[in-house]
Amino acid sequence: MKYFYVLVTFLFVQTTFAQEFTTEKSTFSGQVGFFGAWINNESRLSNQLTLKSEIGFDAFTRRYGDGISFDAFAPVITVEPRWYYNLEKRGNKGRNVHNNGGNFLALTLSYHPDWFVITGLEGDVYIPHQLAIVPKWGIKRNFGKSDFNYEVGVGLGYNFMFLKQYGYSENNGDVLLDLHLRIGYTFKSSRTKQ
Repeated sequence: MKYFYVLVTFLFVQTTFAQEFTTEKSTFSGQVGFFGAWINNESRLSNQLTLKSEIGFDAFTRRYGDGISFDAFAPVITVEPRWYYNLEKRGNKGRNVHNNGGNFLALTLSYHPDWFVITGLEGDVYIPHQLAIVPKWGIKRNFGKSDFNYEVGVGLGYNFMFLKQYGYSENNGDVLLDLHLRIGYTFKSSRTKQ
């Protein structure tokens, strides 16, 4: 009977004082990287799932037959469901999980509309309509207890280019290696109890 009371007491203490580490209800942030700048919102779908929606500018480097290459920035719209699979483990070890600071798996859907291009070149420069689908693994960490953070991610997917409207005989697609390294700042966060 003594062991029963010890077990009941232990379970009571665990459930009363245990912390549940979940994703933030909503965050609004800005990020910059080597290949662009973005603003985004990340909204909680469940304790471990979020939906990140983003708009920004991606950098493009193109090489033409005459050997001339240039850098251009084009708008991008991205939707990315994320599964933060280790928030509970990190939180229980006392690590910072503020603003969803953890490891994640994601499915990135990025659309580059042919609206405009920012470049220093003269003449007609365009980035054709493109849709990229990339499964990705990444990490998001905070710098100390601040709202500054960084993300590193890698994925391999497919990029489909809609070329018929530009006079090509068929649309085209390629395998896409997605590497990203971004530094960001979270402007607004709806915090959960942690």
